[in-house]
Amino acid sequence: MFIPKWLLVIVALLLAFLMTWTSMLASGRNPLPFPDNGSRIFAAASPQAKDAIVSLLTKHGLEARFEFNSTDVLRTIMWDGTIINHSSAALTEKLGSATSGIGLVANDPSASAEQAALFLRSRGFKARVVSDVEPELPIAYVVTNAMPGTVLNFRKNVLHMPKPQPVGGR
Repeated sequence: MFIPKWLLVIVALLLAFLMTWTSMLASGRNPLPFPDNGSRIFAAASPQAKDAIVSLLTKHGLEARFEFNSTDVLRTIMWDGTIINHSSAALTEKLGSATSGIGLVANDPSASAEQAALFLRSRGFKARVVSDVEPELPIAYVVTNAMPGTVLNFRKNVLHMPKPQPVGGR
């Protein structure tokens, strides 16, 4: 049976790609922007503290993937979706002093945030939606006493967000 060399090369390249992708997935380093499982956002006390925490996490095997900074937030996104950030005092004030968050993916962030706030209020908690925190980003926040110091943020899929900057030129 004759198998063309070009076909063998294509099959070998495809297998190499699949093996590389599988190993990256297994190690928590998915190179693709999907699936987007949201994020867990932790606050640092200062930009220097953010850098120190990111360095510490890197020493323990959780490497930085992207920097995604806006006017009021300095963010480092790790390979597993964890975000270490430092927010300005003005932004923190808009969010009722909340500094950390759970990021959830939604097709319509504002509508999803409104539904979440309604759900929490139906359970007896206070909840309000804040949409103007970072006007350049499609993110809506829910501030609630169900999670003091923490917000829920609803954002579009990473494919529909502005492009972040890779860390270390990767």
